[in-house]
Formats: sequence, structure tokens, C-alpha cells
Amino acid sequence: MSSAVLFVIVAALLFGIGVYGLIIAGHLLRKLFAINIMGNAIFILMVAASGPLDGKPDALPQALVLTGIVIAVSATAFALALMVRLYQLTGQASLHNNEGGDD
Repeated sequence: MSSAVLFVIVAALLFGIGVYGLIIAGHLLRKLFAINIMGNAIFILMVAASGPLDGKPDALPQALVLTGIVIAVSATAFALALMVRLYQLTGQASLHNNEGGDD
């Protein structure tokens, strides 16, 4: 088994774990972690899919992954700030309304 196939398998497993966490988790922080895990799986897949061209490594996918990591960090920081504000306003860090009612 080549290293590219191993990377693809690991990326698929990570993406599956992220989807599972996104569906099952009720807490927003866990959902955010699941989304980050899914993003990391995509980054691994992009690096694995970018094979060397004529014996030289292709720098474009590596630059795209690096840019994606920077964007993911800033989006995670923004989501954490929103989650903290939601917790300050409602007293809970989930989107579910536990007060009852038929909403």
C-alpha cells in the first residue's frame, strides 16, 4: 500500500469522525471541533492528491493548504467568540431550547 492510499484512508476516517461528531454533538464547542476535524481531513486529502510533477513537488496545493489553515484558524476564533457571546446571553452553549414549548 502506497503512502498516498494511506493518506486517503486516514482522510476518509477523519472526515467520517467529523461528520459523526457534527451530527451527534449537542454542544457548540464539540460541533466546532468536528468541523475542524473535517477541514483537516480535506487538507490531508489535498496534500495526498498533489503528487510530484516531473520529479518536483507541486507547490500550489501546499500553498492552498497553508492558506486554508490560516483561514480555518481565524474562522475558529470567530466562532469561539460567537459561542462565548451566546453563552453570556443565554447561559447555555447549545442551540437547543430546553425551556419547553412547541417551537
